[in-house]
Amino acid sequence: MKKLTLVCCILVVATMVLTACGTPAATQSSSGSHTTGLPDLAGKTITVAVENAYPPFNYLDTTTNKGMGWDYDVFTEICKRINCVPDFKQAAWDGIFAAMQAGEYDALADGVTFKAGRNWAVDFSIPYTYVSQQLLVRASDTHTLDDFKADTNLKVGTQVGTTNYIAATEFFPGKQILSYSDFGAATLALLAGDIDGVVLDDTVAAGFMQENPGKLKTDGAVQTGDMLSFVFPPGSDLVIPVNAALRSMHDDGTLKTINEKWGLADPAETELK
Repeated sequence: MKKLTLVCCILVVATMVLTACGTPAATQSSSGSHTTGLPDLAGKTITVAVENAYPPFNYLDTTTNKGMGWDYDVFTEICKRINCVPDFKQAAWDGIFAAMQAGEYDALADGVTFKAGRNWAVDFSIPYTYVSQQLLVRASDTHTLDDFKADTNLKVGTQVGTTNYIAATEFFPGKQILSYSDFGAATLALLAGDIDGVVLDDTVAAGFMQENPGKLKTDGAVQTGDMLSFVFPPGSDLVIPVNAALRSMHDDGTLKTINEKWGLADPAETELK
């Protein structure tokens, strides 16, 4: 959703800690579940902000109305390893970085891309996957990306305040990009014919296509190679513990298994540093 290239210097300290972690074994501490060799948060409750409108990362199950998705699976596993309790809080994307900077949440999931400049206000974890940004269109659409660039009548939308919006303005110069509160609203506008395309991450495009079988398709890549990370308030003491858990999940194959379950790519070893 919200993207750019990683700046390695922010992660140097965390990487030094993670390199020594190996693949530890799970144990029980006096206060809860914990993995030997990883930090122990002593059962601390961690508030994790999610939109619940960004499949496959997070969304509400239509039967139970409970939140589910990649974010839920991964942060639950992280807390099993470092002995914490995830408390998922639904939050609107607009204004979320100001909320994180103010410490209103302990962590932000939601498919956030590291972007140069955001590190001035918040801290980031090591990456957990990479994505490309695609143009989502109706299944019956026959226009190419070049058509969208050339035809002023073809309308493109995306979520307000995201790097998807920046990518859309750069890829479609001169075109007015319509903003929506979330990608669910943008996709509904697409299905209703109010707009003709939505710029969003490939994994999220797949999620919306699965929710609307036979109605949507992708038209091509608008941007590629973006890395996604968790976000924390500046100076958070959770960065190193969460990084250690993520690294251990990568090393023992758990992260790959969860990524495959939800259709995410697994980061390469070099991308975890």
